[in-house]
This record gives sequence, structure tokens and C-alpha cells, in this order.
Amino acid sequence: METTKIALFKGKQIRKVTNNNEWWFSIIDVCGALTDSLDAGSYWRKLKQRLIEEGGEVVTFCHGLKLEAVDGKKR
Repeated sequence: METTKIALFKGKQIRKVTNNNEWWFSIIDVCGALTDSLDAGSYWRKLKQRLIEEGGEVVTFCHGLKLEAVDGKKR
């Protein structure tokens, strides 16, 4: 069963979903809450690019989850 909820961090909404009793959070929302970036998606893509250029890597390689957006659509 999948459950979708909104978490709050520093007053910012962070989308999350449970799957197989594990919580999964939107990294885009987390980046937005931590950095106050106007375009959190671009911030995350640039961060990943810089990590790769420096020989680092993101923690996991996983596909994006479709979470409900502000307009009610799953993206």
C-alpha cells in the first residue's frame, strides 16, 4: 500500500510517500527547503553535475517517483 503525505521542514512543504513501509522524500523539495532556491529542480541537477565532475556521486541511483504537485497532478 502506498501512502502520500506532506511533511513540513522550516515551514516548507516536502512531499513524501511510503512504499513497503519505507518513507521516500522528494529531494527537490528538500533542496528547496534547505537552500531557499527559486528553482530547486535546477539546483539539484547542478549539484548532481558538480558531484560527478568532482569524482563524487549521489547516494543512490534511483528513478524519480511521481508525487503529487501543487496543481494536483502526479509528476
